[in-house]
Amino acid sequence: MKILVTGAGGMLAADLIPLFEKDYHVIGLTRKELDITNKEAVWNILKDTTPDVVINCAAYTNVDKAEEQKKEAFKVNGIGVSNLADVCSKLGIQLCHISTDYVFDGKKSVPYTPFDCPNPINFYGQSKLAGEKYIHWICNKFYIVRTSWLYGVKGKNFVKTIIEISKEKDVIKVVDDQIGSPTWTVTLAEGIKKIILSGYYGIHHITDKSEGGISWYQFAKEILNIMGYDINVVPIKSQQYPTVAKRPSYSVLDTFFTEIITDFKPPHWKESLRKMIEKLFSF
Repeated sequence: MKILVTGAGGMLAADLIPLFEKDYHVIGLTRKELDITNKEAVWNILKDTTPDVVINCAAYTNVDKAEEQKKEAFKVNGIGVSNLADVCSKLGIQLCHISTDYVFDGKKSVPYTPFDCPNPINFYGQSKLAGEKYIHWICNKFYIVRTSWLYGVKGKNFVKTIIEISKEKDVIKVVDDQIGSPTWTVTLAEGIKKIILSGYYGIHHITDKSEGGISWYQFAKEILNIMGYDINVVPIKSQQYPTVAKRPSYSVLDTFFTEIITDFKPPHWKESLRKMIEKLFSF
């Protein structure tokens, strides 16, 4: 099987590509090598490389900037995905697309299933939902994989930010009224592999296990606990830490149905976090 990965320079691809390379021929293309917003380029490259599966890791991910840069966000998360969907459909290629918990409004109090109706409350979520819709409208061989609170060794993310801040401050304030499930890029990569090998098309949810979700405050506390740092972490409300884009107050994803279909067993979030931090400092 030949796999083409877009967004190969990103955080997820850094763990996903090596995982797939163990068993398959993988072509990883960075944004410079393939801009998915350029439909002609998408057509030419997919026609020349003839992959069996395209895994789309290319995305506009800055949630706050998306409120101001709506055109840029939609071009990548909406139109870019539409381009991939159209070309993959015409060439008979399976498309695996990475989406987000932010397609939901956060009004539930139990984990969101793949069958729940999306209702994003920020433009980033709207742009990601647009990508999902284009795939539904255009493709018949696709995997939409939603995840949440993604972190990894490469790139900017919450874990690395907390570690860096802890070197400069004795007190860290973190919101405790936004609940979700942290996900290590390795967990997501392994889940994606299981999903593709299962052959079950449709929407899937992959996160680490969190028993119904944790807050950013709890996440930060555990990061510092693993690091062995004695720093005061103060819980605050979202109103005390205003952001440009609204965040859902509850966006835990239910992985139950994907686990049944693929036999994938996500690890506990604390186990994944410890392994990631060990890996981060092993270089």
